[in-house]
Parts: sequence; C-alpha cells; structure tokens
Amino acid sequence: MAELIQVSQTEDGTRLLRWFLRRFPSMPQREFYKLCRGGQIRVNSSRARGQEILRAGDVVRVPPTLTSYAAVPGKKTESGARFSLADLEDLRQCIIHNDEDIVVFNKPAGLAVQGGTGIRKSVDKMAAALFPYDKISLVHRLDRETSGILIVAKNQRAAQDLAAQFQNKTAHKEYLALLNGDVRPKRGVIDNYMVKGQVFDSPARLNNGTGQRPQRAITEYQVLSSAGGHLSWVLFSPKTGRTHQLRVHSALTLHAPIVGDMLYGADKKLDGALRSMLETNNLFLLAYKLTFRHPSSGRTMTLRAPIPDFMQPVIKFLEFKLP
Repeated sequence: MAELIQVSQTEDGTRLLRWFLRRFPSMPQREFYKLCRGGQIRVNSSRARGQEILRAGDVVRVPPTLTSYAAVPGKKTESGARFSLADLEDLRQCIIHNDEDIVVFNKPAGLAVQGGTGIRKSVDKMAAALFPYDKISLVHRLDRETSGILIVAKNQRAAQDLAAQFQNKTAHKEYLALLNGDVRPKRGVIDNYMVKGQVFDSPARLNNGTGQRPQRAITEYQVLSSAGGHLSWVLFSPKTGRTHQLRVHSALTLHAPIVGDMLYGADKKLDGALRSMLETNNLFLLAYKLTFRHPSSGRTMTLRAPIPDFMQPVIKFLEFKLP
C-alpha cells in the first residue's frame, strides 16, 4: 500500500527528487522518473513531474515499491552525510535569526561547526541541507565544545562581507565563561603569543623547533562575579581568533581553566564542596554576544545566546548575573 508522508518544516523548500533521494538513497533516478510518469508519485494528490519544490505541510505519495531503497540508519546518504531528519530538526530549532543573506544559530555544545573525517554531524553540512538553494559558507568558527552564537552566510556576497568584518575586527564577539580559580586582577588585557597550546611573552622566547610561526593572541577580560575564591564568572572579548585562545589564556595565563575543559584544565581539581555540582562533560564557555553589520542593509545587529541548560542551575545557584 502506498504511504502518504507530510513534508516537515525542516524539509520546506526541498526539491521533490532530493526529498526522495534522502529517504531512498539507493533508488536510481530513472526509477523515480518512471514512477512519476506512471502517476505513482504524487504531491497533494496531483501527479508529479519530479522537479516540484515542496513546502511544509505538503503530502507526498510514496509507492510501496520504493521500500527496498529506504535509508539504513547510520549509513551515508547520497550526499555522504550520516545525519538524520531529526538532527536537521534539532538544528532548525537552534536558529535565532534567518533572512536571505544569513542564518544565525545558537550552536549547542558538542556539535562540530565544520565536517571532516570521523565527524558525523556538523553545522556546515546540516545547514546546507536545511537551505539547499543557498550557498552556505562558514565565516567564523567555534570550538566543538563551545556553545553559542554562530553566523553562517547564505550567499557569496554575504560571505565576503562578513569574512572581512571578522578579519578587520569590526565584528565584535563576547564570551561568558566559568573559570576554576580566583582571577586577579579583575580586569585586564592578555597580550602574548601562542604556539601549539603554549603561551609566550614575546616571539623571542619561542622554541624555533616548533616549526610554527608565533601568533599574537589578545583577549580583554572582566571578572563579573566570583564565588568563595574558587570560581570566577568572566566576560571575555577576544581581539584575535587563535585556536583555543580563550581556553589557553584562561588556563595558562590567568591560571584558572574553564570549568569542564578536559584538555587544558584536567589537572586542576574543583573544590570539594563544588565538585558534585560542577563536574560535567560540557565546557562552561558560551559565545554570548555578537555585534556585526548586516551584509545587505548595513544595519548594526547585536544577537545574544541564552545560557545553555547545563549551565543554568550553576549560574542560578551562584547568583551570577548576565552583563
């Protein structure tokens, strides 16, 4: 018996052929068009030609002969991706702004921004699936472990404009972090050099055997609140964008690693009274605010990310406030 499937909000804007190939990745395209010509595939009870653009709420008739071509869980689809429609819906729920030029996500901790070997789900690949008729481009990055504001361009012009803003430092980023330690002084600017997760006061102190050029790393910081000399609630404003910059500056310059940082803070144990409340696999680092100029209108936009669920109980218990 034929199956009637309603198009979800996540699938809105998808071409009918692509919709079928996602669900039946081993189906030959000639079989698809044969079924269309025979009236076996229909959209809202009307015969389909194959190139229709689906909208949320449309009903697609799927003939029973296609069941043998159905996607196998965990197996790659025709685009090489392993994410599911449920994964796409989860990412769609993370959208905090969307227009013709950009889409802005509140990226959850643990989700990679860019795909690669061994990465099943990534923002770039899933955003391309959510917006199949846009040219999705990353213009900045967040660590996989970091949550918060991530802006993605939807066309080449927007990508070039936004990339220039990040390169020229006219886009302003602010992060909130919970640090394991008493940070002093309470306000300052960290200005040093980084190579392979190490910091140096000047390029002259670098070991030439590293094989890498020294990269200047500048971060402004302000301690917003502290708790018992053990924890610091810090606002970071990075002026450069080095790999793991805030994590390295917290652990190696401020000597107070970010809570949950198993790479740079694994050797520093939490105070006994706080350990049970704070021990987590999540990194307490949030890309909290991003200010930039919209690539089309030129209007200055400021977007903020909400405190993630895993951080909320701790921040509330410690009575820390947002800036």
